[in-house]
Amino acid sequence: MGTAGKQGKASTCLRYRFEAGRRWVRKKSLKSLKERIRAKTGRTRGVSLKSIITDLNPMLKGWFGYFKHAHPLEFQRLDGFIRRRLRALLRKQEKRPGFGRCQADHGRWPNAFFAEQGLFTITGAHVLASQSRC
Repeated sequence: MGTAGKQGKASTCLRYRFEAGRRWVRKKSLKSLKERIRAKTGRTRGVSLKSIITDLNPMLKGWFGYFKHAHPLEFQRLDGFIRRRLRALLRKQEKRPGFGRCQADHGRWPNAFFAEQGLFTITGAHVLASQSRC
């Protein structure tokens, strides 16, 4: 472990990485979460989107509950990763080639579509959690 007070040095503690006065999720922790997401969002899984979202949500809520104090940029990247995985799955269900990364897929299944389906968004939860309680 390094010292948190010196600029350019990072220290890690309890699955967080502290750098430049900010709290980030450790790379190992992010990698672990992404592996768990990949396992639940396989393109050949053969279940409905609703079922996959129902399976994902408790895991995402628990992860956010622990890491809610991390830098918000982490949450935006992770939400994008999850939606890309789901778009790829929807594309596969339509028997279309590709991995759901094109602008047309984003237009076909915008972020609001996944919100309507009940997907827990980490960015949205962070906004709600950081609002004043007064």
